[in-house]
Amino acid sequence: MKRFAYALDPLCLTACALYALNRFYLHAHTHSAFLHSYFNDLLLIPAALPLALWVQRKLHLRRDDTPPRWTEIALHLLAWSLAAEFIAPHLFAHATGDPRDVLAYTTGALLAGCYWHLPHRAPA
Repeated sequence: MKRFAYALDPLCLTACALYALNRFYLHAHTHSAFLHSYFNDLLLIPAALPLALWVQRKLHLRRDDTPPRWTEIALHLLAWSLAAEFIAPHLFAHATGDPRDVLAYTTGALLAGCYWHLPHRAPA
């Protein structure tokens, strides 16, 4: 299988660019509820997981450079969902838990996982 590029993975780069575009431009110039509330949540796994896995690799907690496994995707999805939607609202007054955010995280995770496991990503 092709070596995973972590932060240089095309999906990660695209997700980070779309996050920045939405956060710093679209958010201020549109009134779309989806762009304001859920679009960046959709990008969480594709943008953040490659960076988290790179850190794990550097700390020798990840044994190889394969694309994210479904178990890794699921574990990080669960951890970030619990942290952002269930723990943070109890610790910070400005944080609110929204089950629809978890739906957006999950959708992004499923789409990213399907992309990372496409046959064209394997060496010929």
